Amino acid sequence: MELVITDDAEGAALEAARLLAEVASRGGAVALAGGSTPRRAYELAAGLQPDWHSVDVWLGDERCVAPDDERSNLRLVRESLVARLERAPSLHPVPTQLAPGDAAAAYAASLRGTTLDLALLGIGPDGHTASLFPHAPSLEARELAVATEAGLEPFVDRVTLTIPALAAARTVAFLISGAGKADAAQRAFGEAPSPATPASLVRSADGRSVALLDRAAAAELDLPV
Repeated sequence: MELVITDDAEGAALEAARLLAEVASRGGAVALAGGSTPRRAYELAAGLQPDWHSVDVWLGDERCVAPDDERSNLRLVRESLVARLERAPSLHPVPTQLAPGDAAAAYAASLRGTTLDLALLGIGPDGHTASLFPHAPSLEARELAVATEAGLEPFVDRVTLTIPALAAARTVAFLISGAGKADAAQRAFGEAPSPATPASLVRSADGRSVALLDRAAAAELDLPV
């Protein structure tokens, strides 16, 4: 695991934006994270490379809510990235109008044959990434590309890419900022892999794995002076 430490959250977001812009410049496929942390990275990526017409954008996970719901990762990506671009990507939303199991099956079918150039992920304070939560059954998936999680905070069903699907990406990048993520970052990148910390289990199988952290998030990692 490669660690990139920046002075602040803006710096970490910029590093993530550069990775996204690189893919957009040459064309490819990316899986994007939801939540509040990557919003700034998407805004910066749109400024660095406003032409995404040759990019396929997938979601690493999604809550089973309407596309205009404030909890929707699709809405986040549309507002912070797509709406700022001169040329939009091919956007592949999770079909949340279906039942969760059907949505997962449909998303897996649409993803089949796609090699992700970049999977951008976050980490929750509990060590989860995408919607892969500590000790969840989805961590055991080996054949499925997409799985479901039921009743998780904020108590809506979720659809998530699985560990094998994420590990198949050429680059797996984690974006983490803030002191509230320091313990999770230590467990994900400073300790042995464990189902108690799902982020510790997700690494690119054959490519690059990198964590982009600000100093606050990296505070508990044992780093060289």
